[in-house]
Amino acid sequence: MLGMIKNSLLSSVEAWPYRVLSQGPAGEVAYEERACEGGTFATVEVTGKPFDEASKEAVLKLLKYVGGTNDKGVGMGMTAPVSITAFPAEDGSLQQKVKVFLRIPSQFQASPPCPSDDSIKIEERQEMTIYSTQFGGYAKEADYVNYAAKLKSALGTEATYRKDFYFCNGYDPPMKPYWRRNEVWFVKE
Repeated sequence: MLGMIKNSLLSSVEAWPYRVLSQGPAGEVAYEERACEGGTFATVEVTGKPFDEASKEAVLKLLKYVGGTNDKGVGMGMTAPVSITAFPAEDGSLQQKVKVFLRIPSQFQASPPCPSDDSIKIEERQEMTIYSTQFGGYAKEADYVNYAAKLKSALGTEATYRKDFYFCNGYDPPMKPYWRRNEVWFVKE
């Protein structure tokens, strides 16, 4: 626990590498098209719980892992964003299933420590192109659903992207009270 707190308060945060390909027109919601690098990620899946509760449980497990709860007992440092895969229901609300993932810091990409928690899996992910919109505050399920609807509207019918899931991203530790950064990502097809 101490490693997790130290990691989130005192460590520098490594950003998930991406490059901006284009920006949408400044309408009701601004958005970017980005190419996000692939790499090695730690993931946790939680089902049967509401989005906010499941997300919090999974994020806590990942923070403990990068904070030192692993076979090497090493605090790896933090990366951002913490990315939550949300699965929309027919009515636009979110199903009771999340898959949260966190990019392993660069120095551990080639050989990440093994998680002590069996629910944490290490996965390789390919580069992906996404559409992203940003907003502030302490994001909850309703905020992500709202901004997903805004992004969908801003993209219109021309853009093609996955409809069966999207990513809800948080960049800041919980103790940061102002200028928080959250994003919704749609994966381009």
